[in-house]
Amino acid sequence: MRFTVCRIYGFLLCTAAVAVGCNRHGTSDIQSPGLALPPVSPSQLRPLSAFDGMSSGPERGRLLFTEASRVLLHPRCVNCHVDGESPGQGPALALHDPPVVRGPEDRGVVGMECRTCHQDRNLELSRVPGAPDWRLPPRAMAWVGRNPTALCEQLKDRARNGGRTLAEIVDHVGHDAFVAWGWAPGADRPPAPGSQAEFAALMGAWVESGADCPENTSDSDE
Repeated sequence: MRFTVCRIYGFLLCTAAVAVGCNRHGTSDIQSPGLALPPVSPSQLRPLSAFDGMSSGPERGRLLFTEASRVLLHPRCVNCHVDGESPGQGPALALHDPPVVRGPEDRGVVGMECRTCHQDRNLELSRVPGAPDWRLPPRAMAWVGRNPTALCEQLKDRARNGGRTLAEIVDHVGHDAFVAWGWAPGADRPPAPGSQAEFAALMGAWVESGADCPENTSDSDE
């Protein structure tokens, strides 16, 4: 029996160190020559107000996206944004358990789909996570292995972002119930940093600042 892959199941906390770097106290640092940004814990996002000391422009946009990428590169997101046959679990991208494989994107198959196990809400007794429209993104939307630069460029490419405009991306991350699950994953799963509203505010300000991408700091990432 063939499965259409189920989404995130049983993640542990990850700080997306590729996005911003962590100091010895476990807090996240962003370096900017023109703005002193205070460190925050892995569970927090810097609010949009932390960037008020910068005028709108490329540098501000780059820093805003770098902060927002701490959510995008968190296990709550990347374990589903994979280019393989199965989603991942936990901070090390372990294969989904029980085993499942990617099915046709049109779902035109007979067999079990994600919604067979994952309902529209978390199930407390069985610890099975759930949210509306539980599904695996297409391979074109894979984020695993991306650094903030590559991810930023991908999100601006409608061929690789689900066909959305930047305004539609901001609306999606701010209002989609499936996205909201990342901050209410149930059981003992640590949520993504900050809140959905804080994340959407950072993304919206990034677009308003010109949607500039951070400079590439690694030759190994796409």
